[in-house]
Amino acid sequence: MIYKKEHDNVFDELVARGYLDQATHEEDLKELLAKEKVSFYIGFDATADSLTIGHFIQIMVMMRMQAYGHKPLVLLGGGTTMIGDPSGRSDMRMVMTKERIDHNADRFYQQFQRFLDFSDGKASMENNADWLLNINFLQFMREVGVHFNVGEMIKKDAYKNRLERGLSFFEFSYMLLQSYDFLVLNEKHGTKLQMGGSDQWANIIGGADLVKKHKGEQVYGMTFKLLTRADGQKMGKSMGGAVWLDEEKTSPYELYQYLRNTDDRDVKKFLNLLTFLPSEEIEELTKYQDERINHAKEVLAYEIVKLVHGEEKAKEAQETSKALFSKGQVDENMPSTEVEKSFMEENPGLLNLLSHLGITKSNGEARRLIQQGGIKVNDKKVEDPSLEISGNLLEKDLIIQKGKKVFHRVIFK
Repeated sequence: MIYKKEHDNVFDELVARGYLDQATHEEDLKELLAKEKVSFYIGFDATADSLTIGHFIQIMVMMRMQAYGHKPLVLLGGGTTMIGDPSGRSDMRMVMTKERIDHNADRFYQQFQRFLDFSDGKASMENNADWLLNINFLQFMREVGVHFNVGEMIKKDAYKNRLERGLSFFEFSYMLLQSYDFLVLNEKHGTKLQMGGSDQWANIIGGADLVKKHKGEQVYGMTFKLLTRADGQKMGKSMGGAVWLDEEKTSPYELYQYLRNTDDRDVKKFLNLLTFLPSEEIEELTKYQDERINHAKEVLAYEIVKLVHGEEKAKEAQETSKALFSKGQVDENMPSTEVEKSFMEENPGLLNLLSHLGITKSNGEARRLIQQGGIKVNDKKVEDPSLEISGNLLEKDLIIQKGKKVFHRVIFK
């Protein structure tokens, strides 16, 4: 990935583009990043088999840091995922099997190959399962636990917000394990900086303090703002659930459309955080707050899909979008699902099909949408919620449209 660096120091670029939330010893860290190639890491707990668009801000930070000559270390949480970070949660994370976690971590590893250059030691990857799964509890508590004050820990938001609802000792130990990760990586790779979302501040401070107490060495922490929309929701959620970076789970077209539908208020922020477009170009794209902002949304969607899936698929997604919305045409890259004719013979109602495809969450929602004029089949508005998909309708593909922006092809077989 080649792009024009806009500052002499990556610290200044992270500030200017809007990433920085907090940093320890800010001036010292800025000086360090200016004079050394710093080994830094970000941790990713393997709770699913794909990264999401919500992770993309962390990926962008790593890519920018690497472009300035610093060395990213991706830490897969094969060990910590078995507990679950209580930060920002109101309940306990579902406990996952080791086999599931290992599978998810392997998928993360494959996805990171797209974004970072791992050749010639320019980046590395570790899995904390390698040092956490066989840890000796008493030895760990003597060497690590002794440095943590329970009174101070429970003042942290990550724990304080959960105490009344219930916080297990299982989860309470998460901060100790994440802190220990920093110590291990410092000893193994000379890692001097841990980065993460703003909800990780307490854990990052814990790790930096542990390294200082164990080795007398100054290390650093930096957090960046969570990727949220203007309505306060975390970016990466849609009506259909999470927006994934795996094209088998979220197609390039669906990712494009999700980003194309960005709120006007978020366009400039997302262009700064999630693309490598120069600041001057972003200012030019977003200087209008009328319908011309739609062009900036198209650029945002194209640039991110290009980074995630490559230029060819970005062009296909863009062409599909224009064909559907500008010309009313059907495009071969439209999201599609194969449905057995036997399924429709047993469940002929359109309501069942809409729910089966995930276009609606329930038959009740499908019924309300039809009554409100929100569903078209083959470009004809459906007025009767009891419409059956049978007979001649099963002999060719159906194009279902929900509202103005959701199109889905049904291929009967």
